[in-house]
Amino acid sequence: MSAETRDWVWEHSTSRGTARLVLLSIADRVADEQCVAWASLTSLAKRANASRSTVRDALDRLLDDGELEQLDDLVGPQRSTVYRLPLAARAVAEAAREQEADDDGAAPVDEPEADPALRVSALRRYGIRVRGVPEPPTTGRKPSGPKSGTSRRKPVPRRTGSRYPDVPGSGTQNRSEPDLNRRYSSSGTAVTSATEWRIDPATHAWTRQQGHLDRLGAQGLADADAKWRLHRTGWKPRSAGAWAADWRSWIAREHAPGRPAPNSLPGNGSARPGGMTRAEAHTAALLAALDEPTGTE
Repeated sequence: MSAETRDWVWEHSTSRGTARLVLLSIADRVADEQCVAWASLTSLAKRANASRSTVRDALDRLLDDGELEQLDDLVGPQRSTVYRLPLAARAVAEAAREQEADDDGAAPVDEPEADPALRVSALRRYGIRVRGVPEPPTTGRKPSGPKSGTSRRKPVPRRTGSRYPDVPGSGTQNRSEPDLNRRYSSSGTAVTSATEWRIDPATHAWTRQQGHLDRLGAQGLADADAKWRLHRTGWKPRSAGAWAADWRSWIAREHAPGRPAPNSLPGNGSARPGGMTRAEAHTAALLAALDEPTGTE
């Protein structure tokens, strides 16, 4: 019956443009003389090669012109919309009455033009059903679980603590593991403060390889480490790698106690003692110059 419905659209429909393509797409899906078919908005947009909004506007024009009827009481497969071409159904029914009259040899009876009665039971074979009636299950498929969709596994009760009683609720799982760097950033990298950061073996090896341990000595290295932690107390937490890089840069700039600073110039007097500021060093040099004998006493 789709051929008769398409012929009616080609010969009698007043639709134009996208509306005509949409009407032909629906007519192509008609299965019997009732001129009823189901279609989704996505499939109509694909067939008409148009956007969903354009197809929706075309459907509204067809509904307003009376060439298309939306059957809200029925639903198709996957809850698709069901449409009817009432004018085409009326023309098909009229052609069927004339054919019966010709076969019987009787004169055709003029009857008032009305839409044929809709037989819903005949539409079930095409997947069209009354809205609210559950869709029949697909044949040949075994249901995978209960109808409620819940898992057959016993759910874990909420707020019952850890599911594994052998694992402690807090702290490290290994007693020999230090409880450090336990905070994490949003990216998943461990972060900690400068006071909590511990010098790793690679950094220890770096101090020996670069000669800083021999230059500063064990006590001088410890003093430089304490000074670094004091200056980094207010800094935001960082990763262990970032702290290690910053600590190495600090140690490389630190000078040994009692030795001149790397940036001190030769010939400008005695070197500044460790911890003395530049202004204090200049003042000490001036006082030392005043105490020197000039030969005029």
